[in-house]
Amino acid sequence: MAFIMEFTENWIRRSMEDPEERDRKFREHVQTTKAKCEVLKQQWAQPVKQYGSWNSDKNNHKFLMDLRMGRVPGRTDPIVETALAQPRS
Repeated sequence: MAFIMEFTENWIRRSMEDPEERDRKFREHVQTTKAKCEVLKQQWAQPVKQYGSWNSDKNNHKFLMDLRMGRVPGRTDPIVETALAQPRS
């Protein structure tokens, strides 16, 4: 019976993780995650688009098309009419 217990004990010890190895892997994981987070924060600090990009024709095309469609008979909208109104001199 002692042989079985000794065999089982040795088998369990061999299959267990080394605590120092587990600690080392965890520290490496935390360090790489922190480094990736720093890079991501630096990327977030950069502007995504240049200043004034929202004024380009590409971005205003849908708005202008909606305004034109609002002038079609049967689709008039007071808000659209106000937006299209020319200032009086």
